[in-house]
Amino acid sequence: MTPRLKNAIYVEGYKIEVSFTDGVTGVIDLESELWGEVFEPLKKLENFRAFKLDLELKTIVWPTGADLAPEFLYQKAVA
Repeated sequence: MTPRLKNAIYVEGYKIEVSFTDGVTGVIDLESELWGEVFEPLKKLENFRAFKLDLELKTIVWPTGADLAPEFLYQKAVA
């Protein structure tokens, strides 16, 4: 079953606090995950901070076209 992300709040740096519908919450640091062509623009904090919660995709997305799988965010949150 795909985890359902219900909230995402910017914390600081490359950290985002995520909350899932099953009650799992956590602060995830994505700095080390920003590699590859699609994530390169997110190394600029102003671009990184521009994420939005996409309820249709059930994950966070950026105006640059980048997104992360909700399963990945969930694994990072419970780690």
